[in-house]
This record gives sequence, structure tokens and C-alpha cells, in this order.
Amino acid sequence: MNTNSSTELLSNISYIIIRSLICTNNLEPKFLVLYTKPTFSMQFDTNGKVAQRKKEVLQKSFLISNGANRTDICQGELGDCWLLAAIACLTLNEKLLYRVIPPDQSFTENYAGIFHFQFWRYGEWIDVVVDDRIPTCNNQLVFTKSFRKNEFWSALLEKAYAKLHGSYEALKGGNTLEAMEDFTGGVTEYFELSDDPTELYKIMKNALERGSLMGCSIDSELESRTEQGLVRGHAYSIISLEECDEVSKDTRIRLIRLRNPWGFVLWKGPWSANSKEWSTISAADRENLKKQTIEASEFWMSFADFKKNFTKLEMCNLTPDTLQGDERNTWTVSVHEGRWVRGSSAGGCRNFPDTFWTNPQYRLQLYEEDDDPDDEQVACTVVVALMQKGRRMQRHQGAKFLTIGFSIYEVMCGQNQHLQKDFFLYTASKAKCKTYINLREVTERFCLPPGEYVIIPTTFKPHEEGEFILRVFSEKQSTSEAIYQQIAGDVSIGKWPDMQICANELKTILKNVLSKHNDIKSEGFSLETCRSMIALMDTDGTGKLNLQEFKHLWKKIKDWQLIFKRYDKDKNWSISSFEMRNAVNDAGFQLNRQLYDIIAMRYADERLNIDFDSYICCFVRLEGMFRAFNAFDKDGDGIIKLNVLEVRRSYFCCSAPLSIT
Repeated sequence: MNTNSSTELLSNISYIIIRSLICTNNLEPKFLVLYTKPTFSMQFDTNGKVAQRKKEVLQKSFLISNGANRTDICQGELGDCWLLAAIACLTLNEKLLYRVIPPDQSFTENYAGIFHFQFWRYGEWIDVVVDDRIPTCNNQLVFTKSFRKNEFWSALLEKAYAKLHGSYEALKGGNTLEAMEDFTGGVTEYFELSDDPTELYKIMKNALERGSLMGCSIDSELESRTEQGLVRGHAYSIISLEECDEVSKDTRIRLIRLRNPWGFVLWKGPWSANSKEWSTISAADRENLKKQTIEASEFWMSFADFKKNFTKLEMCNLTPDTLQGDERNTWTVSVHEGRWVRGSSAGGCRNFPDTFWTNPQYRLQLYEEDDDPDDEQVACTVVVALMQKGRRMQRHQGAKFLTIGFSIYEVMCGQNQHLQKDFFLYTASKAKCKTYINLREVTERFCLPPGEYVIIPTTFKPHEEGEFILRVFSEKQSTSEAIYQQIAGDVSIGKWPDMQICANELKTILKNVLSKHNDIKSEGFSLETCRSMIALMDTDGTGKLNLQEFKHLWKKIKDWQLIFKRYDKDKNWSISSFEMRNAVNDAGFQLNRQLYDIIAMRYADERLNIDFDSYICCFVRLEGMFRAFNAFDKDGDGIIKLNVLEVRRSYFCCSAPLSIT
């Protein structure tokens, strides 16, 4: 296989497949480095800097040595403290950390010079593969590094994240919430500390106990130091909160522990390293607090000083109910993708009544109030999160974050038409975001009466184009499962001496891939189905699949899987033959009644259910049938005439199609 056709990094294909290709064929992994895809770049000021393999830096190296912790994150020359603050928070939750950095990777066993990392990206988890070439100067890492010189997980994680956004350059300056969200798939919120949010300490304490990630900063366009050692315009990680009794007073002092990714420039005020305040608490409390400060870049300060000195608190909750501290809550999560198109659907905010109504609109139904015995209010809690897509990656083209926000309007039950201009001229919004802001995401929490609503996501000004994802969290009949849905998994395969796979090899690979999916109940596909898959995707007529063809096949299976899950209401990994009609329509196949009857007779069991394996087999054959028909329909009139040879060829190409009428 031509490696030039594979330099498009396959973020949805298993890392183990790529690793096997490299090892089996004795390839250098440089065709997988960050800058091989046109939209990726390892640009940085050269000035003596080079990209070196780890073996060129140190012979004995580790991905993770003695566990990953905050001491492994030391900022280099890149201005990405916002990212490092989020990584430091990530190390506090081992489960989350190893979701981002899959285990069983090393510089020794099965080493191929590549590593993979997983990030949440606009509603799904994707795999990002990078090689181990890292920018260095005089044999020292230029960007993020570990305190241990032979440990490289933080540097490689930074590189993978740079690849996700297009280049290292794209990581200069950012918002900690972005990285927190990309590491968890959680929903983010931020607080202006000058507003003195009610019960802030309790909110933060509960959030930390439930694994939320938090950071803080002091607003400033440029980094500068305060008299007491804090850095304006710089991101800090929030590590913990504690309360202690003051010995000489009948009061309790609230303390907060912070971390500076720089590793120096620390707080010099009360409760700093050698301040007199430490003598006001018991020796036991003093020893306990100082024991928690495991490195020089961490420091304590009073919670009152925290609110006084910092201006912004950023919080990423793994589920929206994190702030509420009520584990009885469950949540329904819906995700909508959309775009604002100039002259069509980019209507701007309410200040522009002539075009506001043209914005995308999303219906929201809230019929059951929250289950909160301590709250007499009849209301439904809903969290709305509007995120703009791809702007950081487009920074090199001059793109900036748009100023975005949203409004919520109450409508009559059964309203399912696009609301027109007159409605907005005479109707006030029921709720809206506090402010329009030029960040990647704006999030608000509301308590709304039961009823029906329409959400209007907009840019501030009309005619501004962009793509977005709208997530709506409500407190009924769901869990946060969609946040942690894994799309692609690891798989072990045999040798591919020609870098192509036959039907038997495809069967083994897909069986191993599916076995790694907790959300897919399947023992794999039959050999006949795998032959049909190869007949469908084999564009070069070799009777085998190359890596690029496998990529397209895997995308097809993923897309069909999402449709299947939509109709698998009871999650038993089968759908009724009646629901199969809707699934077929959703996939874009328009069939007549006779074909629906044939599908039911061929694929449904005695209970009229179709399992996942049969469903995929059916879709593969439908895809082949339609592709064969379109190939012969030269004039596009929906009618074809075939001779005997053409019938035979279409039969084998689509592997026994259902019928051609």
C-alpha cells in the first residue's frame, strides 16, 4: 500500500492496527507524525530547535514512571498554561486520566515509535495517534516536560492535543475550560468571583468530591505579577479545599490549595509557605495540610483571599448534577449539530429583529418536574451548552471565536413549526444566557416550569458563519452515558505482509474491535458478511481492503450503529422488523413494500426482531445493491437494462443483493 495515501491520520482507526502495520513492515513512524496531514503543523520558532525521537534524547525512557501526577507537568516555552492547568487537574482522577491516556503503552513492550490519546470532540471520543518526535533544543525538551527527565507522557499528551487543534502554535493562549471539556466530555461552567456567588465554597467542595476539574485566573490581557506573587492572565489549577479550627479563636478557617504550572512564582500572602498564620491551627492540622502540598508549585491561601484576588473560576462537571450534590438525579442528554449560514440562518441576536427569527431553532419538551423533596418549586432543571466548532484549528487562517449566546422561548404545546418574525416581535424570552461571549462555549443552568420551549442559538451579529453543537441536559429518564461513549477500541491483529487484509483477517479484526466495546453486544460478523464488506469497499479490485478502505468501512459501521441504537429502545441489541423500516429510511435507502417484506423475512427471528449482526449484514447488502444500480443508471432516470454478464457482475459486487426490480 502506498504510504502517501495513509498520511491522513486515522483518528477513528485503532492505534493497534497502525502500530501493527509499522512493526510488521519495519516502517519508520514518520508518516504518522504531527505535520504529515496538511492541516497539521509542528511550527515553532526554530532558533536551534529540532524534533527528536525519544531514543535520540534518552536511551532509557518511560511513558509514565511511578504513576502520573502533577509533578510531571512543567511548562516550557509555549504559552499554554491553560492546557497544563487542566492536565494537572486530570491527574487527580486516575479513571479520567487513563481514559485520555490509554494504558498498556510503553517505550519497551510492542514499541513502534507511536502513542495514542483519546479526546472528546464535539459529541464523540476520538483516537489521536502521534509519533514520539518532540521539539528539543540542546537535547532538552522545549515545551512541556516532566520533572523526571526520562518521563514523556505530558510532552506527548501536549503534542497529541496540538495535533487535535492543528499545530503547537494554536495552543498559545486559551481557556482552561476548553481542555477540561476535551479531556472529559463534561459540561463546563464559569463564575465571576466579583459577583460573589452564593454558597461558592459549598459548590466547589461538592464538585471536587465528585471529580469535577477546576481552574482559576486573574483577568488581564498580559501576564504580570501582583505584589503578593500571583500572575495575572495566567491559569492555576485548584487542587483541594479544607477547613481547620483556629486554636485561639472559636472559628474555622477555610483554605484552598492551588497549583501554578510554571513551578515557581507563588503566593506570598497569608498562609504562604512560612507565614505566621500556620501557628494559629493545631500541629495535627498543620502537618496534614503541609503533607498534601507535594511540590513547590503548590500553595495554600485562605478562601477569602482567593475570592479577593482571583476574578474567574472555571469548572468542568462530569455530569450536570455535580453542583447539586444530589446523587438521586439522573439526566437526559440530547446533542444537536448545526451551523449559521450567511444570508440564510446567521440571524444574529435579538437586537436584530429582522433576521433573528432565521436562526436555527430547537424544540425542548419538559413535562416532569425535578424530584427534589426539599424544594417546593415545581420546576425542571435544564443545562444548555452551546459550543462553536473548529475555530481554534482555523486560527492560522485568521479565525477567532465568534461571540455567541442563546435564548429560550416558551411555546404552545404541539408547536413544531419554525417560529416566524412576528412571534419574536411580541414575545419575550423565558430565559437566556447571562451574556454573549467570545469563548468556545457558553453554558447556563435554568429552572423552568414544565412545558414546551424553543432554544435559539445565535451569534451576536448577523451574517457570521460558523458550525456549532448544542447540548441540552435535563433531569429525567437518562444518564450521562453518552458523555463516555467510546467510539473506537483497540484490537490485536496478525501480520499484514502486504498491508492489506482478506475476509478472514477482516473477520478477526472486527471481532476483536467489537469485543472492546462495552456498548456493543456482538460476537462479530460472519465470513459471508465480511466478504460482502470487502466487495462493497474494495475500490481497487484486489479482493482485499487496504487501510484507507478499512477506514471508510469502519465509518460506515459507526454511522449505522448510531441509527441502530436510536431504535434499540430497551438496549437489548435488537430492533423490531417494524422499526427496521425507519432505520433503513434514516440511512438514506428508499425501498418499496416488497423489499421491506423481504428484509423482514430474511433477517427477522421468530419474535420479529433483527439483531445487530443481521442488521449490519442487511445494510452492507443494501449499500452494495444501490451502488451497483447507480453505476448502471447512466442517465439517472431510475431505470436500467442489464445483459447476463452485467447481472452476474452486479451479483458478485454486492454479494447476493436482495433483489433488483
